[in-house]
Amino acid sequence: MTEKKNTWTIEELIALTDEVQTGEIDFQGKSLKFQWCELTEAEEPKVKLPAGEMSTEETNKAYQDIATARVLEMIEKANTKRPAKRTLVREAWDKLPSTVRWAVSSKIIGGSQEVGSNFREVDEVES
Repeated sequence: MTEKKNTWTIEELIALTDEVQTGEIDFQGKSLKFQWCELTEAEEPKVKLPAGEMSTEETNKAYQDIATARVLEMIEKANTKRPAKRTLVREAWDKLPSTVRWAVSSKIIGGSQEVGSNFREVDEVES
Protein backbone atom coordinates (compact mmCIF):
# COMPACT_ATOMS: atom_id res chain seq x y z
CA MET A 1 0.00 0.00 0.00
CA THR A 2 1.31 3.47 -0.89
CA GLU A 3 1.66 5.89 2.00
CA LYS A 4 -0.20 9.15 1.37
CA LYS A 5 1.88 12.27 2.05
CA ASN A 6 0.48 15.40 3.58
CA THR A 7 0.52 18.27 1.13
CA TRP A 8 0.73 21.96 1.95
CA THR A 9 -2.08 24.25 0.85
CA ILE A 10 -1.33 27.80 -0.22
CA GLU A 11 -3.36 29.05 2.73
CA GLU A 12 -1.27 27.00 5.18
CA LEU A 13 1.98 28.27 3.70
CA ILE A 14 0.82 31.87 3.86
CA ALA A 15 -0.32 31.38 7.47
CA LEU A 16 3.08 29.91 8.33
CA THR A 17 4.69 33.33 7.78
CA ASP A 18 2.54 34.72 10.62
CA GLU A 19 2.97 31.74 12.95
CA VAL A 20 5.54 32.00 15.74
CA GLN A 21 7.51 28.78 15.88
CA THR A 22 9.56 27.68 18.85
CA GLY A 23 12.70 25.68 19.26
CA GLU A 24 15.03 24.54 21.98
CA ILE A 25 18.68 23.61 22.14
CA ASP A 26 20.73 22.05 24.92
CA PHE A 27 24.04 23.67 25.79
CA GLN A 28 26.30 22.61 28.63
CA GLY A 29 23.53 20.92 30.61
CA LYS A 30 20.95 23.70 30.25
CA SER A 31 18.32 24.39 27.63
CA LEU A 32 17.67 27.54 25.66
CA LYS A 33 14.23 28.14 24.20
CA PHE A 34 13.83 30.53 21.30
CA GLN A 35 11.27 31.61 18.73
CA TRP A 36 11.20 32.59 15.08
CA CYS A 37 8.86 33.21 12.16
CA GLU A 38 9.22 32.30 8.51
CA LEU A 39 9.81 35.32 6.29
CA THR A 40 8.06 36.42 3.14
CA GLU A 41 10.21 37.52 0.20
CA ALA A 42 9.55 41.17 1.09
CA GLU A 43 10.82 40.56 4.64
CA GLU A 44 14.06 38.85 3.60
CA PRO A 45 17.11 40.94 4.50
CA LYS A 46 18.48 42.92 1.59
CA VAL A 47 22.07 41.80 1.15
CA LYS A 48 24.58 41.74 -1.67
CA LEU A 49 25.55 38.38 -3.11
CA PRO A 50 29.26 37.65 -3.20
CA ALA A 51 31.09 38.98 -6.26
CA GLY A 52 32.71 36.48 -8.61
CA GLU A 53 36.23 37.80 -8.01
CA MET A 54 36.14 37.13 -4.26
CA SER A 55 38.36 34.49 -2.69
CA THR A 56 36.77 31.31 -1.35
CA GLU A 57 37.24 32.60 2.19
CA GLU A 58 35.57 35.92 1.34
CA THR A 59 32.73 34.13 -0.45
CA ASN A 60 32.14 31.81 2.52
CA LYS A 61 32.13 34.80 4.89
CA ALA A 62 29.61 36.60 2.67
CA TYR A 63 27.25 33.61 2.68
CA GLN A 64 27.67 33.27 6.46
CA ASP A 65 26.68 36.94 6.83
CA ILE A 66 23.62 36.37 4.63
CA ALA A 67 22.53 33.39 6.74
CA THR A 68 23.09 35.31 9.99
CA ALA A 69 21.06 38.28 8.73
CA ARG A 70 18.22 35.95 7.74
CA VAL A 71 18.18 34.11 11.09
CA LEU A 72 18.20 37.39 13.01
CA GLU A 73 15.28 38.72 10.93
CA MET A 74 13.33 35.53 11.63
CA ILE A 75 14.01 35.83 15.39
CA GLU A 76 13.18 39.54 15.49
CA LYS A 77 9.90 38.99 13.62
CA ALA A 78 8.81 36.49 16.27
CA ASN A 79 10.02 38.77 19.07
CA THR A 80 7.82 41.55 17.68
CA LYS A 81 4.80 39.24 17.64
CA ARG A 82 5.43 37.73 21.10
CA PRO A 83 7.72 40.06 23.07
CA ALA A 84 7.05 38.30 26.39
CA LYS A 85 8.60 35.07 25.04
CA ARG A 86 11.77 36.58 23.57
CA THR A 87 15.05 35.12 24.71
CA LEU A 88 17.40 35.99 21.86
CA VAL A 89 17.92 39.53 20.60
CA ARG A 90 19.95 41.02 17.78
CA GLU A 91 22.01 43.15 20.19
CA ALA A 92 23.31 40.11 22.06
CA TRP A 93 23.81 37.75 19.09
CA ASP A 94 27.52 38.48 18.55
CA LYS A 95 28.20 38.08 22.27
CA LEU A 96 26.78 34.54 22.44
CA PRO A 97 29.05 31.50 22.27
CA SER A 98 29.46 30.50 18.62
CA THR A 99 28.26 26.99 19.49
CA VAL A 100 24.93 28.45 20.63
CA ARG A 101 24.61 30.66 17.54
CA TRP A 102 25.41 27.69 15.28
CA ALA A 103 22.90 25.40 17.01
CA VAL A 104 20.10 27.99 16.90
CA SER A 105 20.81 28.86 13.26
CA SER A 106 20.91 25.20 12.29
CA LYS A 107 17.61 24.53 14.03
CA ILE A 108 15.90 27.49 12.33
CA ILE A 109 17.40 27.10 8.85
CA GLY A 110 17.48 23.32 9.10
CA GLY A 111 13.72 23.28 9.60
CA SER A 112 13.31 25.18 6.35
CA GLN A 113 15.60 22.75 4.53
CA GLU A 114 13.61 19.79 5.82
CA VAL A 115 10.46 21.24 4.30
CA GLY A 116 12.30 21.67 1.00
CA SER A 117 13.42 18.07 0.98
CA ASN A 118 9.83 16.93 1.57
CA PHE A 119 8.68 18.85 -1.49
CA ARG A 120 11.47 17.33 -3.59
CA GLU A 121 10.33 13.85 -2.53
CA VAL A 122 6.78 14.62 -3.66
CA ASP A 123 8.09 15.97 -6.98
CA GLU A 124 10.21 12.86 -7.51
CA VAL A 125 7.25 10.56 -6.84
CA GLU A 126 4.94 12.45 -9.21
CA SER A 127 7.49 12.67 -12.05
